[in-house]
Amino acid sequence: MTKQYVVSRSVTIDAPPERIHPLISDFREWVAWSPWEHLDPDMRRTYSGPETGVGATYAWEGNKKAGKGTMTITGDDPGAIGIDLRFEKPFPSRSAITFLLDPEDDATVVVWRMTGDHSLATRVFALIKSMDSMIGPDFEKGLARLKAAAERPTA
Repeated sequence: MTKQYVVSRSVTIDAPPERIHPLISDFREWVAWSPWEHLDPDMRRTYSGPETGVGATYAWEGNKKAGKGTMTITGDDPGAIGIDLRFEKPFPSRSAITFLLDPEDDATVVVWRMTGDHSLATRVFALIKSMDSMIGPDFEKGLARLKAAAERPTA
């Protein structure tokens, strides 16, 4: 087994990058599309730092499925958003998240990528199920919801 894991999914969204970017760079917008936001109706959320962009931080704590962790935006350009993801529960881990927004005609190809080093816990899990097969379907669900949110007509 390799030391590092990579999970990556993409979707084409019929919207320009400037419509999609704020849905990713403002953690308050994740409630509309993140595949994990509704795992625990009693999940506690805390936002700190700037509302968007580098330094914006989102912390959550919920049931066993939601876990506990933080995300902090580490890079924010029109075509790429970088996020430092840290889990405390269900087990400690750290990953780098990248969203790439590539304009293509009247649409945007959005790539959601997560990389990290396997911890002891993820190495054990990976013997049964790969990170790609565990996280990939969630990325697909989240990208489908992001697509729906970005393509929704504005008032």
